[in-house]
Amino acid sequence: MEFFKEARRTYAAANAGTLYWMLQRPVLGGGFLNIKQNSLTLKDYGAEDGIRGPGYTYGWIQGRGLEALVTHAEFFETELPPLAEKLDAAGRRLYDLLAALQKPDGHAYFCYDRDMVPTCADAADVIRPQEKPALIFTYSDAFVAKGLVAAASRYGLSGLAGHLAYLDRVIASIESNRFQMDERRLLSLDSLAVQADDFGPRMILLGAAGMLKRFGHTAHLAYADRFIAHVIDRHYDAAAGLLRNVPGEDLCNVGHGIEFVGFALDYLDDNVDPALIRTLERILVASFDKGFVGPGIALTVSVTTGEAESPYCPWWSLPETIRSAALVHRRTGSAESLRVWKTAHAAFFERYWRGTPPIAYQTMTTTREGDGPVDFVPATPDLDPGYHTGLSLLAAVRAADQLGPTTRIPG
Repeated sequence: MEFFKEARRTYAAANAGTLYWMLQRPVLGGGFLNIKQNSLTLKDYGAEDGIRGPGYTYGWIQGRGLEALVTHAEFFETELPPLAEKLDAAGRRLYDLLAALQKPDGHAYFCYDRDMVPTCADAADVIRPQEKPALIFTYSDAFVAKGLVAAASRYGLSGLAGHLAYLDRVIASIESNRFQMDERRLLSLDSLAVQADDFGPRMILLGAAGMLKRFGHTAHLAYADRFIAHVIDRHYDAAAGLLRNVPGEDLCNVGHGIEFVGFALDYLDDNVDPALIRTLERILVASFDKGFVGPGIALTVSVTTGEAESPYCPWWSLPETIRSAALVHRRTGSAESLRVWKTAHAAFFERYWRGTPPIAYQTMTTTREGDGPVDFVPATPDLDPGYHTGLSLLAAVRAADQLGPTTRIPG
């Protein structure tokens, strides 16, 4: 019981600190979130840093940020009302910008240049204008759609129906093979033709289901059970307890497997089939035990050997583990889920969390020379806008409130 109380206090305080830090930074482009800071040096990125700098806006990050602002505002209404007011003000401003950005062609894009023209920077950072095919959707569409739906729902905005339809189109694109995962390639049918059958898109869109349910949008939830069944039926290796990235292939992104568990449990009712809960708990425990190497969780492991296939350990998979373990433990009360929760909690706050400022190192590495932070960008150079870390810890706060007495943060 003492762990639940302390974890709850730690998570709420960490989230409040991060959000205050983010809100006091000068905005970009009249209202976009500015989290362009190097997590190692703590220096803000500048024009000399190219696509890491303030001349480029990541739609992916801004969409995540909008969902995080709205969700945390609801939580802090009773915890820290002055913070909730600031979050809502920032959320309304960001909503207007993203809605205007998405409206002309019905899409959002990974990266925009200073003139807000969608761009594509390949692995060598060669920048070209991004193609804009009408019927191809992306992760950026998914994150922006989720953010727009959350904001319009909280603020009672007239655009809600259109945003829900946008999210429905993103979901439908996955089931009709029109969802492109790699946004550092030109969006095209050729790119889709060589794309692997990864479970990532279904996992990310499953993350909208809990939000939709909380706002009462039950007419848009039919996809969630299909996505859960699809991922388990096609990607779950029962012998290893892991989700294969691609059916028949060996690699497993254990962080994505753990994230899938959290999103599924955030959506599923308490009367769900106990066998499904057991499967989800097995995926969590196996993914964590095989992926946790030294400072954090490796990007990928081999399903066959259980060995890490990458030296990089990004920050995000640890708070995602905290979320998933907390939600599993609320359902099962098992010693294994609590062990995973406590271990991930300690690793994140002892190794990744900087405290001052209230951000985490983006990536650590494990090598023969030792463990430590490294300048490796997992997806975008912008730091987390309260999405992986904040929303994960917030879900764990809610679980802790159900498991033990509430202790609110002071203020």
